[in-house]
Amino acid sequence: MDGSLGGHGRPGSELDDAVIGALFSESPIGLHVLDPQLRLVRFNTAARFVRAFALEEALGRHPREWAGDFYTGAYEETMLEVLDTGVPALDVEVRGHLSPDAPEIVLSVSCFRLEDAAGGVLGLATAVVDITERQRARARLTLLERASGRIGTTLDIFRTAQEFADEMVPALGDAVVVEVLDSVLRGEVSAPGTVMEHGALRCTGRRSVLPEAERSLPSIGEAIGLSAATPFAQSLSDLRPRVVPYLTSDADWLAREPVRGRRMVEAGAHSLLVLPLAARGSVVGVAHCYRARTAHPFDDGELALAGELAERVALCLDNARLYTRERSAARILQLSLRPARVAGHAAVETAYSYCPLGAGGDWFDVIPLSGARVALVTGDTAGRGLRAAATMGEVRAAISALAVLDLAPDEVMERLHALVTRLRGERPQLQEAAADDEPQNTTCLYIVYSPITRRCSVASAGHPPPVLALPDGTAEYAVVPTGPPLGRGLAKYGTAEFELAEGSTLLLSNTAMLRAVSEDPEEQLARICDALLPADRPLQEICDEVLYKLTPEHVENDAVLLLARTRALGPDRVGSWTVTNHPAAVSEARARVERQLASWGLEQHSFTTTLVVSELVTNAVRYSDGPIEVRLILEDTAIVCEVTDDSSTAPHLRHAEEVDEGGRGLYLTWQVSRRWGTRPEARGKTIWAEISLSGED
Repeated sequence: MDGSLGGHGRPGSELDDAVIGALFSESPIGLHVLDPQLRLVRFNTAARFVRAFALEEALGRHPREWAGDFYTGAYEETMLEVLDTGVPALDVEVRGHLSPDAPEIVLSVSCFRLEDAAGGVLGLATAVVDITERQRARARLTLLERASGRIGTTLDIFRTAQEFADEMVPALGDAVVVEVLDSVLRGEVSAPGTVMEHGALRCTGRRSVLPEAERSLPSIGEAIGLSAATPFAQSLSDLRPRVVPYLTSDADWLAREPVRGRRMVEAGAHSLLVLPLAARGSVVGVAHCYRARTAHPFDDGELALAGELAERVALCLDNARLYTRERSAARILQLSLRPARVAGHAAVETAYSYCPLGAGGDWFDVIPLSGARVALVTGDTAGRGLRAAATMGEVRAAISALAVLDLAPDEVMERLHALVTRLRGERPQLQEAAADDEPQNTTCLYIVYSPITRRCSVASAGHPPPVLALPDGTAEYAVVPTGPPLGRGLAKYGTAEFELAEGSTLLLSNTAMLRAVSEDPEEQLARICDALLPADRPLQEICDEVLYKLTPEHVENDAVLLLARTRALGPDRVGSWTVTNHPAAVSEARARVERQLASWGLEQHSFTTTLVVSELVTNAVRYSDGPIEVRLILEDTAIVCEVTDDSSTAPHLRHAEEVDEGGRGLYLTWQVSRRWGTRPEARGKTIWAEISLSGED
């Protein structure tokens, strides 16, 4: 057996001749044979087609004469090392250019030393494969994978555009500008071919590795008009990307594009790539990429890669547009559902700050109650968008309706819990859609304050307790039993009651605002105390200061803040009496009311007030058994008449016929009062009515 090439069978010379013939005439891999001085002595047919080397007159010459830009670095070092050590080198990457403005070529070179039977060095053999396209494909795939993970990380149009610009430079170009239609920033869309009708494009992202080009790029937010008969306008019309391989100053269209074109030419750009950004059949904007430092122009492969990236970023930008549109609609809905203004109240002085930055479902309310009392409400609904805003509107409307019933805070929470549970059950499809999201909790804090007793009653459905800032400069969280969020868990709520000194301040806020300060309640309290002092300032000034100090630099959620400084109604503004349950009680009550009004200097309201009190006392004498309590409260704009008896029977307004002898008491009260109602007491009920001091019902 001949061992010259290894194996068995035919004589060695025949096999050697066949192998050598195949290597030099049939092999697809370029083969160079060099002598010990690295002079080329032979090469095969495939080597002629390796475009990196000019081999026509290379025989007998050193690689530095025919390998050009490639005989540097790795190529030279590899051949010298293999020639010296005899250790083969496999798949060594060699990079170079045929000319300064030509694209880079990547070769895979393997070298092994040639020896005679005695081990003498005969030279080198190198196998060369052009792997430029393979490397480009790998680089494109890597870029696509990286860009897929980095573009569209948020639903912000400007950030998404900047993420695209950061991926494009320097991977594909030396400078890039991303522009979006102004209509897209408003949440609207434009059809292809109608871009010229929709105003300017606005720069939303840019990146450059060239200092001179950096100064020529439009600034973020800059609006640039679009001219017809330019590559940019054409791409936006037919949604086809365009390459201008050689960008020269004598191009006719440059005169119409001083920013997008001429300034870049003056900065050294020599090649242009225009990418229309379109998604779901609508135009989003345009991206244009330039080359200045990179010598070779854009080619078709780079155009295809850039086009695929543009399709991805356009979809992300359109998602951001849809989110912007929904958030804008949610913000409009949310603002329309909030209190248009908070009217002054005898019980408290109020100030508020309402910043719907996240278009969520956070709200507050100040609801006048009977007996000069007031309800302070705040709450939030997790999530954002129209669903959160709509839920907020439903809950706020329900609280307003329940507050009129004058129920205890814990009972208000229980009824509200039942309502939210029912609403959730009516929309199971929304529950399924939110199954993978955070729980859509709806929290609420409900406070009732009476300026006559200076007592607060508080109940919480998963909401942080209020901060109590006392007149002595100290502050603390109120101790409030916290029940489950509305619509979740078992409706088990409690009411905390405490007395407040006149001039105390209640601070209510949404959950996210406090969490943005700190997760530690003690640190939250310390920061709030610092913002509240000094406490003798105007309340709105204090409210603004709290908002400024507690709101972080980068806000992603709504900020809702309500401050209420308590007032007290002393004996000079409250008159109360107990009369016996007897028909004579009516005249006694009328006489006391007249004297009380005279002491207030309000004799002009005596007729109306005594009429209301006499009708309510008459009603109490008829339907109750025990003593009857009568109370007058002087508010800033009204006189409140209250009659309390031991009957729990709720009164009903009747419209008596002309022949009826009775049934007109509540009807007369309704006619002359600004508003009236009833509230349950621990024993019995109270019927109340408000007489306007201005004479208007």
